[in-house]
Amino acid sequence: MLRKLMKVGVGAAARGALRSSVTKRAVGGALWRQNRRSMASVCVVADGSERDVLYNPTEEHALIRQMVSDFARREVEPQAREFDEKGRLNRELIKQVGELGLLGLTVDTKLGGAGMDTVASVIVHHELSKYDPGFALAYLATSVLFVHNLANAATKAGNDMLIETYLPKMMSGEWIGAMAMTEPGAGTDVLSMTTTAVKSGDEYILNGSKTYITNSYECDAMLCYAKVDGRISTFVLNRHKMDGISVGEPIPKCGMRSSTMAEVFLEDVRVPKDHLIGNEGEGVLTMMRNLEIERLVLAAMSVGIAERCVDTMVEWSNQRKAFGQPINRYGQIQRYIGEGYAKYMAARALVYSVARNVGFENQNRIGSDAAKLFATPVGKEVADAAMQVLGGMGYCKESDVERLWRDAKLLEIGGGTLEAHHKNITKDLTRLLSDINN
Repeated sequence: MLRKLMKVGVGAAARGALRSSVTKRAVGGALWRQNRRSMASVCVVADGSERDVLYNPTEEHALIRQMVSDFARREVEPQAREFDEKGRLNRELIKQVGELGLLGLTVDTKLGGAGMDTVASVIVHHELSKYDPGFALAYLATSVLFVHNLANAATKAGNDMLIETYLPKMMSGEWIGAMAMTEPGAGTDVLSMTTTAVKSGDEYILNGSKTYITNSYECDAMLCYAKVDGRISTFVLNRHKMDGISVGEPIPKCGMRSSTMAEVFLEDVRVPKDHLIGNEGEGVLTMMRNLEIERLVLAAMSVGIAERCVDTMVEWSNQRKAFGQPINRYGQIQRYIGEGYAKYMAARALVYSVARNVGFENQNRIGSDAAKLFATPVGKEVADAAMQVLGGMGYCKESDVERLWRDAKLLEIGGGTLEAHHKNITKDLTRLLSDINN
């Protein structure tokens, strides 16, 4: 992985910057401004060094964080407002992410990926979301929902053709991926989906519709779940080669506008049998395994939003004066900052702790549910606090807080609603109690 970072031309700079400054950073003041380091993210121990054991467990993780942080400030932040207003994905930016090797971050090196773990994916989503959560969501849809899912499921099933056909184009950023699961009548109750796939010789014929599908408007290929004789199965749909796939216009939405979502309509779509991942009826297992990492990176996005908003509150309240003194001298403002920071720190610790124990072959549903349940409201709550601290400025579109506030809400809904996490956690804890008693 380090060699890969060096090849893209960013790793060397990140390594040098990391090594020269990691033991010298302080919170606030001119040194923070020089390094453009988030105040909220720095934990200083007695000897002045950062406590990175949980958040950057290896040097590779630290280098990835530095690389993505630098890239996000340099390339992602400047375009965020423009594409939020356009309501469109910046496709060229996806290509740049591909050039950095981040679209195949969790893919095995034997398949051309970086071979990193869930913590690395959490880091990337965390850092991108400080500047443009909408773009981070589009990145998630390709890198996690398509690439990570296909690489692991197809490898396990021995679908080498699918890996060779789709992974290189997706990981380079040439193509954009999506995952089509939600339907007009099947959201949280995904098992009630009605899209069908009927076997016909060497093909399957798919009919049905999907909705709220991130990246579907721009995507070149998508993973699609459909029922074969009532059993959920996973297919790869190629929009360039398969007739009968139509996608509606992007659906206008509250936030995350720099990623699009749309309806997908399937009318007699003929899918070659070699585009079925694994066997018929194995879609639920594939879906549930991928949901765990999806929920963690969505939680990480909320952590990124919260971090940016804490930083904004601290800076603004130190500069803004009322009644002759900075507003951070007033208890009401101190409460917003103090509670916002505490929530951010707690959410970050939970998300990164759970991420160490999640992988395609390492299931941890109760952990990922708990992380998303706790962390995703934090981004919204801290963004709301930041808007209150900034007052009228925070409510205006020229403030990044306004956009982050809108973006944060989706994280409580997408990838599993808060209510679904309540249900799952209760069910899993009850099962554990039963196992203990037996």
